[in-house]
Amino acid sequence: MSASLQDFQLFGTQSPPAQWLVVATGLAALAAIVPHGLWRLSRNAITIAHEGGHGLVALVSGRRLDGIRLHSDTSGLTVSRGKPYGLGMILTAAAGYTAPPLLGLGGAWLLAAHHVTLFLWLATALLLAMLVMIRNAYGVLTVVITGAAFLLVSWLTGPDVQSAFAYTAVWFLLLGGVRPAFELQRKRRRYNDGDSDADQLARLTHVPPALWLFLFHAVSVCSLIGGGRWLLGL
Repeated sequence: MSASLQDFQLFGTQSPPAQWLVVATGLAALAAIVPHGLWRLSRNAITIAHEGGHGLVALVSGRRLDGIRLHSDTSGLTVSRGKPYGLGMILTAAAGYTAPPLLGLGGAWLLAAHHVTLFLWLATALLLAMLVMIRNAYGVLTVVITGAAFLLVSWLTGPDVQSAFAYTAVWFLLLGGVRPAFELQRKRRRYNDGDSDADQLARLTHVPPALWLFLFHAVSVCSLIGGGRWLLGL
């Protein structure tokens, strides 16, 4: 059943999904994260959130955002101008690994309050805003595809499909937000080039990279626990 203009209520509430659907969407998200082959593809969505976090915090902290690039190897680069030190730069550097789980936590809060439509349209708006700052073809492609998925689901499908899609997306952010910190830890152990977010933060704050890694782990795990409880209604 398609959503009509008459039925569309951005700030309205929707009926909560069945518990089995909440669990099933969590398992579906987990299935896209655990297998290495699928993760190489699905990680692009985490990279969008990661680089979007850098970009958003750069703007909020008063820096000038020059552009964002997303690459086919699921890496990314956000370039901003401003003082190469200070609180704004620290927050911008710290926003990458913390953005996906925190976005998932915010999404879980909205879904727990039964604001499925609001979540879908907020996600669409953030992706459209990010699209303006993308500076390479692959990045444009991935953001357009992701944004189109949210837009089409929110506009053309009924409440059940919207709920399933929204819960899967939020579970993916919460669960997928945990793995990158472990990947960063493993990468630093094997090929420490001193250019990771943790190393940049260490240079900015004189706090060891291991403590920044601990922060990334703590944010992702706590967000998963808190967001998971909200989604499951515990």
